Amino acid sequence: MPHPMDAGVTGRIVQFGTSRFLQAHVDLFVHEARQSGQEAGPITVVQTSGDAARAGRVAAFGRPEGYPVLIRGIEDGRPVERSVTVTSIDQGLSAGTDWEDLERLFAGEAAYVVSNTGDMGYAVAEADRGPALLDGVPASFPGKLTRLLHARWRAGGRPITILPCELVNRNGQVLQALVLELAAQAALPEGFRDWLREGVTWTDTLVDRIVSEALGPVGAVAEPYAIWVIERRPGLVPPCTHPAIVLAEELEPHERLKLHILNLGHTVLADLWLREGRRADETVREILADTAVADRLSRIYREEVLPGFALKGMGAQAEAYAATTLDRFRNPFLNHRIADIAQNHATKVERRIGAFLHWLGEARGATPVLDAVLARQEGRG
Repeated sequence: MPHPMDAGVTGRIVQFGTSRFLQAHVDLFVHEARQSGQEAGPITVVQTSGDAARAGRVAAFGRPEGYPVLIRGIEDGRPVERSVTVTSIDQGLSAGTDWEDLERLFAGEAAYVVSNTGDMGYAVAEADRGPALLDGVPASFPGKLTRLLHARWRAGGRPITILPCELVNRNGQVLQALVLELAAQAALPEGFRDWLREGVTWTDTLVDRIVSEALGPVGAVAEPYAIWVIERRPGLVPPCTHPAIVLAEELEPHERLKLHILNLGHTVLADLWLREGRRADETVREILADTAVADRLSRIYREEVLPGFALKGMGAQAEAYAATTLDRFRNPFLNHRIADIAQNHATKVERRIGAFLHWLGEARGATPVLDAVLARQEGRG
């Protein structure tokens, strides 16, 4: 099968991660593209964690009848509620138990890699460092990807495009650096490492959609708003065309808006929720029904966040995005639990708040609330 960079056609997507987010985002976009007549996909979903509790989900991905995604929210000022049956996935594999099948598929059929492996997905297990990487199934996602890319190189080294969707700044570049580092530590051939630089297209991407609930065994509830921003690379052909997919010359403006407005707002709410010991199942919509909390978040945006964006020449975009964000937070159809947002809270504080303050540097004005949230996580508050 020719690669899309060679022939302008699409091919199989190997997706690392079984999350409800990907089910309602990339997988849904590819489904809708296929429905419109595009030759997009299909998708193989790979469970990377080895979590036995998710074995049923892995098997369910292969069902030809697909799975439901419920879209609920406000769009153009009107309530929206619709259901889509997603059929873009034709196979589910477990990296732990189906490694040989995965390796053959990756070496032969894959044209794209998509991943969403969580906030700690790029952590490298010590067992994956050094020659031991070639023994058994690697423990970490970067280790698995290195091994699979090596198998592809040994099978002829056809080009492949990597589209990571983790919320990591410059995710494609970070992932490439990790794979190159592991390849060097495992003493893999220099020719392989050259191919990783020249034969693999590593893209930086940004994803944005609130996916609030999982449906069992597979499926999700999501808001209408969705975007997948992919930074252009020479010769890059996306896996499909879709209204939610944006090819951008620069990722940073989109990234800053999402990370330091929507995600920062979530983390501010999670910090308050943790400190006040609020109801365990409280949602974003419910906590914002408390006028004191809503006023506090609005004030943080108005007095600490938007002035910072204005200093960076992004005042108008930030103001519009913040207004849209507050509407999304109050979506009457979504039950976005703060307990889910509060997972890996310290990491999120650093990436969403600490990185924002660092970006502004000495030019920033007074940010007492954001400073206090960061200080608590650093043990200074």
